[in-house]
Amino acid sequence: MPCGDSCPIEHTVNLIGHKWKVLILRNLHNMGTQRFGDLSKEIRGISQKMLTQQLRQMEIDGLIIRKVYPEVPPKVEYSLTELGETLKPVLDSMNLWGINHMKMSTPKDVEQ
Repeated sequence: MPCGDSCPIEHTVNLIGHKWKVLILRNLHNMGTQRFGDLSKEIRGISQKMLTQQLRQMEIDGLIIRKVYPEVPPKVEYSLTELGETLKPVLDSMNLWGINHMKMSTPKDVEQ
């Protein structure tokens, strides 16, 4: 798939190519609206700083909505935008591919 100056695959990778972004999308896709703490607990290995950075970029890119409730302490929730929702088939395809790959790469019992 050769691309010229405007490559759709490159554009998509620029939006969701970071591993943490895909996992954030996965969580919001599977569990719906989530608070920062929930995302932090569910995404193993992500630091609070990295989660904050990725959420900010995804908000700028129009993939997620950040809703702040006027409470003390502030309650903040994240959810997918309409654009973010359109990535569900991509995530579903990645999930199916991963299932199939994990089956193929599982070591087989060796007869002795």
